[in-house]
Amino acid sequence: MAVAAAGFLVLLSLVALLAPLLTPYDPNATDFGSAFAGFSVDHWLGADQLGRDTLSRLIEGTQIAVIAGIEAITVAVLVGVPIGLIAGYAGGITDRILMRLVDVFLSLPGMLVALAIIAALGPGLVTAMFAVGMLFAIRIARLVRGSVLSTREELYVTAAQLSGAPSWWVMLRYVLPNVAIPLLVEVALYFGVALLIEAMLSFLGVGVQPPQATWGVMLSEARTYFYQQPLLAIVPGVMITLTVLAFNLVADGLASAVNPTSARPKPKAIATETDTGTVESVEAAAPDAVLSVRNLRVSLPGDHGPVPVLRGVSLDVCRGEVVGLVGESGSGKSMTSLASMGLLPSGAHVAGSIRCDGTELVGAPERAWRGVRGKKIAMVFQEPGKALDPSMTVGHQLSETVRMHRRVGRSAARAESIKLLARVGVPEPERRMKDYPHQFSGGMAQRVVIAIALACEPEILIADEPTTALDVTTQAQVLDLLIDLKDDLGVGILFITHDLGVVADICDRAAVMYAGEVVETASVDDLFADPQHPYTKALLTATPDDDADLSRLPTIPGQVPRPETLGAGCAFAGRCPVAIDTCHTSAPPFVQIDEGRQVRCVLADPASQVIPEKETV
Repeated sequence: MAVAAAGFLVLLSLVALLAPLLTPYDPNATDFGSAFAGFSVDHWLGADQLGRDTLSRLIEGTQIAVIAGIEAITVAVLVGVPIGLIAGYAGGITDRILMRLVDVFLSLPGMLVALAIIAALGPGLVTAMFAVGMLFAIRIARLVRGSVLSTREELYVTAAQLSGAPSWWVMLRYVLPNVAIPLLVEVALYFGVALLIEAMLSFLGVGVQPPQATWGVMLSEARTYFYQQPLLAIVPGVMITLTVLAFNLVADGLASAVNPTSARPKPKAIATETDTGTVESVEAAAPDAVLSVRNLRVSLPGDHGPVPVLRGVSLDVCRGEVVGLVGESGSGKSMTSLASMGLLPSGAHVAGSIRCDGTELVGAPERAWRGVRGKKIAMVFQEPGKALDPSMTVGHQLSETVRMHRRVGRSAARAESIKLLARVGVPEPERRMKDYPHQFSGGMAQRVVIAIALACEPEILIADEPTTALDVTTQAQVLDLLIDLKDDLGVGILFITHDLGVVADICDRAAVMYAGEVVETASVDDLFADPQHPYTKALLTATPDDDADLSRLPTIPGQVPRPETLGAGCAFAGRCPVAIDTCHTSAPPFVQIDEGRQVRCVLADPASQVIPEKETV
């Protein structure tokens, strides 16, 4: 049915386009001798009370109806789409202000608003359709906002932000094309409604004015002479019915053809607050650190006030080294990476320090963050299929990143993109430039993501569990690639993972996180040989060991506490086998026990340490 309806609308559009050539008579030429004529060879659809040819007036009315629909939809899209796009993408106070204004207009009777606009501007087709377009714009704004809230969460949108692209470019190039399908469905539906409203306004005498022929005017004139010639009302009535029905069928067909997906609200801008409160002593930043985080504290809005999700995180990443960030789910690893890129959720409060090459970023404007993303720090995600835009070839996505940051032409960007694909091990890179993300395997797609991250020649690469979605063989290949990049390009890597085996294989240093805190930092050799924190010891004990003779796999009882439930003491105290009374009442200090090694534990003094060597914890 949708195909047949689309065919009818195509025919209708052709009639509107060729109306001057198809009308057998002048639509306004009178012939009183043919008044109220029925169907005949001279007048195929009869004539009205003035002897004007009904078919000619119907064709002219078709042209006016199509023009009216185009005008109304154009106004609706030009007004509604920017409002919805900005509100959904910006979030926060911008979203609230725009949506409250939209709610105000939605609370008013639509026809009353349209009539008020017409009364202010005067009757006529342009005025009537402007009023109709404004009514549709409010509803389109809400639709676009809802779609943007889903689309902006996709990793390819975050990847575009990480490349340093300005917000307006991300909205237009990455967000808008991917909300086009639901918008197209709504436009198809509203086009039919616009024709119906235009006919109604013309019927009431506030739209197109006689003697100009529209379907509404024809109905208005026919009602007076209905008993003399009922065909005068039936012909335009049938056209209105068929046309509106066709647009509804096409809209239903489009809606059935698409498979919309949903997503959680998108983290957006970083909000800042003055760094207040106690700042604990931590080891000074390494002199060659590109990324230095000190006493980073982040809280998010909660039902009962701010919820602390990061509580004094400190770490460094230097050129040419791999730093592992490990811990259970909910420890704050990904939140730390998002904070380091300035991509925290709207409403987040940040205190502490994030420095990139000595530049303080906490409290910095969005423009400063864009100068860091991609150019200084890039990111690789754990799901490459979602980090790539499915609507663009990988070559286009890679070339666009190169052009944006290196300011080169299309041909130079393409040549550089091919080199990058070859550098990360994608076979036949020139041919694969034309492929879409779904044509790549998981491992190859991850290589493309790494290539995009390297396109800006960053100094730091944040790899957020980049091998989680890959099989063991592919995982090893990706890890080897990262190590090669570190050795060849001198890139520093912050490697976020749950896998302690991977940390032992590829990392130089490691930071262990628990409940939003770094509880231990050390070189990998020291960490695995002599763990100092009970949680680090528990993680290593719970790691499967082929040489161990265990009848039961060691586990850590309980789970990471929710941020809003944390008390004054050590966050691990409730799960720690060696906790003492002080652990439950006082926050443990971050004790430096050796150069490059710190532990957050009251038992860090070797004289009092009682961490068991091998037991189920």
